[in-house]
Amino acid sequence: MTVVGKRAARMSDRRAAIVEGSIPRTLVGLALPLVAQNVVRVAQQVIDTFWLGRLGETAVAAVGLTIPVLGVCFALLVTPFVGTQILVSQRVGADDDAGARRMVVHGFVLALLVGALVGGAVFLGAGPIVRLLGAGPDVAPLAALYLAVVALGLPLAGASDAVEAGFVGRGDSRASLWINVTTVAVNVVLDPFLIFGWWIFPGLGVRGAALATVGGYAAGLALALVLALGPRMTLARRHLSLTVADFRDLLSVGAPITGRQVVSQSVRVLLVGVVAIAGGAAGLAAYTIGARVASVAVLPSRGLGQAAQSMVGQNVGADRPDRARRTTRVGVAIGAGALAVLGAVQWLVPVPVARLFVPNLSGDGLALTVQYLTILAYGYPAIGAVDLLLAGFNGASRTRTSFVADLLKYWTVRLPVAALALPATASASLLGVTVAPGLDLGMPAVFWAVTGSNVVAAVGVAAYYAHAVRGGLFADAAADVGSTASEPADDEPAADATVDPTD
Repeated sequence: MTVVGKRAARMSDRRAAIVEGSIPRTLVGLALPLVAQNVVRVAQQVIDTFWLGRLGETAVAAVGLTIPVLGVCFALLVTPFVGTQILVSQRVGADDDAGARRMVVHGFVLALLVGALVGGAVFLGAGPIVRLLGAGPDVAPLAALYLAVVALGLPLAGASDAVEAGFVGRGDSRASLWINVTTVAVNVVLDPFLIFGWWIFPGLGVRGAALATVGGYAAGLALALVLALGPRMTLARRHLSLTVADFRDLLSVGAPITGRQVVSQSVRVLLVGVVAIAGGAAGLAAYTIGARVASVAVLPSRGLGQAAQSMVGQNVGADRPDRARRTTRVGVAIGAGALAVLGAVQWLVPVPVARLFVPNLSGDGLALTVQYLTILAYGYPAIGAVDLLLAGFNGASRTRTSFVADLLKYWTVRLPVAALALPATASASLLGVTVAPGLDLGMPAVFWAVTGSNVVAAVGVAAYYAHAVRGGLFADAAADVGSTASEPADDEPAADATVDPTD
């Protein structure tokens, strides 16, 4: 048997693990590389800050100022990423390997187009954008320079993410991990050479940091294409045919997740305003540290959610609605359980956790941070449950549920409750948005708003999930996939849907 034939047969056997094998073992095996890649991304941010810190506070502040702008940019690139992952997983489950590969090509093309449009707009408007964010005369030029250069790399980042999503949808989370490791490694290695002018390179400062980031995007895309064109995915010329229907499906499934990202990002910006007014510098320090700790703590449930999304999608495509439901249920148990353990640790030792991020933290900043970390811990199991419940909806192409859930969570619970921290005169003028009458309750109102909204979201999404399952959520999704799946082309090789997560 040829190498390609052996890989095809091997992948076909491993695809069976997703639609027939042990759900807990397969789910965790798929999730581990995704959790690892998220850890790698967090490490990249820390290392970038370390090198930029050698240039001084102005450089760090300039790059930090661009974070919310780039967050919105990547939120717009979520559409091809999520759409590709979900639709590829469903087509793989339906044994429509040709359709799955064509969907990867569609996601790649859509990501290039969206990345070019968004990146071009940000490149042209970098100066006004940073001034709108309130950058001072010392920070604004550097922030605009960094933002403009990174914007030019957005098509590369989006295209790489779309191919990566194709691998995740197929169950090949190890390929996704290697793409991310390559992206981050090249960025981290290039940083000191381009920032400080090591070896033969000129010292470019902040521009060098931006170029290192773009270099990482390019390297990740190069590896993604090598893997996709090789036997791991075997993309070929016959998969390059583009159709309006496939682009429409991508937008239909992916756009609500972009809306979800925009909703959450916009409220986070407003919450920073609330915290600045209600808590001052100490409150901002506590809120920032809590957000960083939580972003690390939720990595297991986010990786597990991505894995469950692919597993649910494949089982929906394979017309196994009961197994899709069991995958969601098992995922909820594992995700909520894992975050409950992390929450218990955080609740028991909040001071060491806080000082792990800011060693010299003391006074009001430390007291508020300890209070926030303790309150946050109560909501961790709810975060794990919501991540996995929404993965079930997403895998069934019901991504609008995720958008509505976050819209209600952030705008009807979190922001109005947090605004109770404000004095009555301040809430009406918060960035021009009237959110709720302030009661001057201080920072505890903000802390409980975050945890309370997570718990309310978990209860609400769980209730709606139970209702949707009784109404045939997964059975209807399986019927929809069955009615749209295309027949495999005559020249397609044997099914090669997935790579064993333990490979």
